[in-house]
Amino acid sequence: MSNNGPGVTNPMLYDPPEGQASNSKLMQFVAGVGVSLAAVSAGTALGWTSPVLPQLERTNVTIDVNGTTDDASFYLTADQGSWVGSFLAVGAFCGALPAGFLAEKIGRKFTTMSLALPYLASWALIIFASSAGMLYAGRFLIGLATGASCVVAPMFISEIAETAIRGALGAFFQLFLTVGILFVYAIGPYVAWTTLSVLCAIFPVLLIVAMFIVPESPTYLVKQGRRSDAAVALKWFWGPNCNTQNAVEAIQSDLDAVKGEAKVSDLFTKVTNRNALFIALLLMFFQQFSGINAVIFYTVPIFKSAGSTMDPAICGIVVGVVQVLMTFVSSVLIDKAGRRILLLQSSFIMGACLIVLGVYFKLQNDKADVSGIGWLPLASVVLFIVSFSLGFGPIPWMMMGELCAPDVKGLASALSVMFNWSLVFLVTKTFGTMQDYLGSDWTFWFFGFWMMVCTLYVFFKVPETKGKTNAEIQAILSGKN
Repeated sequence: MSNNGPGVTNPMLYDPPEGQASNSKLMQFVAGVGVSLAAVSAGTALGWTSPVLPQLERTNVTIDVNGTTDDASFYLTADQGSWVGSFLAVGAFCGALPAGFLAEKIGRKFTTMSLALPYLASWALIIFASSAGMLYAGRFLIGLATGASCVVAPMFISEIAETAIRGALGAFFQLFLTVGILFVYAIGPYVAWTTLSVLCAIFPVLLIVAMFIVPESPTYLVKQGRRSDAAVALKWFWGPNCNTQNAVEAIQSDLDAVKGEAKVSDLFTKVTNRNALFIALLLMFFQQFSGINAVIFYTVPIFKSAGSTMDPAICGIVVGVVQVLMTFVSSVLIDKAGRRILLLQSSFIMGACLIVLGVYFKLQNDKADVSGIGWLPLASVVLFIVSFSLGFGPIPWMMMGELCAPDVKGLASALSVMFNWSLVFLVTKTFGTMQDYLGSDWTFWFFGFWMMVCTLYVFFKVPETKGKTNAEIQAILSGKN
């Protein structure tokens, strides 16, 4: 729980005829959509608990240790519901590292296709669940697939994108993740949870179909010595006029710059790898410590405090629509405005919104009259989600693929994803405790503090990668101009 590929310089080493450029880019977008069906599947898994847990949690029934009732109906306690939500993060942590190794052994295409199997198996477990234990198993298994998707999908997309649209395609992972979440928010409140689970299982099936059509990553094929296959793949991705000889040579040249198989120690002994990993990890840290989960958790109470009588299900849909639209806007802007400016606006505005929310809840807790500023927290939430979706939603996943050298990309991506999901688990499991001990005001201020730190870090330490080849990025990370 997302970019030029490992060392691929711009493969468009020719001047396409009039109208050809758009055609050559088309198949890259088609492939990006196909691969990102893994992100849609992950999004449905992430959003699933929001409409489902209220259906499964009942306070007026007697529940035994197996999570069943005397009348054989299936219910959960509040604690069991919490673990149903948290097991996805545990599974995602465990699924990230094997995905990186598998992508290097059998390729990006077949690793992505294989993710449909745990997705489908997990939905089967969930659909036919008769106890909390079966739900735990299903959520852990779907977490494995989700964590693996966070590694392989951004890696695959990064390796098929030419420099001109690297940012736009790199934002696809987060964009389609939000599409999956919105699908669940829009459908979930109005159907039975088993019906919703059946509908969610459609996306892994579509992923299998899509990956039959999409070729293997040219970078992976060159690494395997399959240069002719790589040339065929390049023509599919970049169009029939692509200068495949020069493109393959460019890929080979970058791969030759690193010798042998990467070791874990290479991430820390080589300054470029160390700097890339450190930036990737910190971007993941700030993404989760933006307080996004806290704000989403408080969306309905904030809507109500603003005087809204909107149904909670509609509130969720509104949030989902805003996330999808703004992430799409980010995919359009990212290759024009650059990464740094979007990250800077994101961290600064989110920090300001969190501080305002903290002040509002402080006034509310002190019994002050806040009726005249009821619109303020609502505006803060909407602005927060807009800023997150423009910056810290998609960009950390994309830059994870941009920063890393080809020999360590899989390993570094896996470690970054494992770190991200560890933080997801930490924040979601401790949020309630923070709220109880610190209060809502200090909880929001805590996350706001980290966003202020983040703004300084991005300004001074995060390099701009827009329009740069992998070789140029590695030179920047090594300290060269």
